[in-house]
Amino acid sequence: MLLQRIFAAALLLVCAGLAAMAWPYQAAFSYEPVGPRAFPLLMLALMGVGLIYMILRPSPVVHSEEDPKLDRQTLTKIALCVLLLLVFAGTFEPLGFILSSLLIGIPMARLYGGRWLSSIVIISLVSIGLYLLFDKAMEVHLPLGVLDILEN
Repeated sequence: MLLQRIFAAALLLVCAGLAAMAWPYQAAFSYEPVGPRAFPLLMLALMGVGLIYMILRPSPVVHSEEDPKLDRQTLTKIALCVLLLLVFAGTFEPLGFILSSLLIGIPMARLYGGRWLSSIVIISLVSIGLYLLFDKAMEVHLPLGVLDILEN
């Protein structure tokens, strides 16, 4: 219990430091309705509220028998997820949102038991749908990358 509270307190300090770094940020131009500072500050505030709860809660987190074990297979899945997210971050600009989402989404779906056909179809629809939602409906422009020829 004490280690959980210490971890939460340390992470709360990290969140406070990141919020202090993000607070004075002003972009030369704003391409989003709320500006580039709002999202990280909102996420840090939500994390802070959760961490304060972790510090103050009266009872420890108790794991039951139904919780998945932290065995080699689970750790391998976690490592592959982190690797896929790094690939997404690296390919987001050059390949664009849709292709980079396909590149990491299909292996991620397969990693968690999806069949090939359903993974390809669902990830394709979600990638295109999210692109249209962000770009057209919310006017948050996402890169198209190599699919830039499709624009206009």
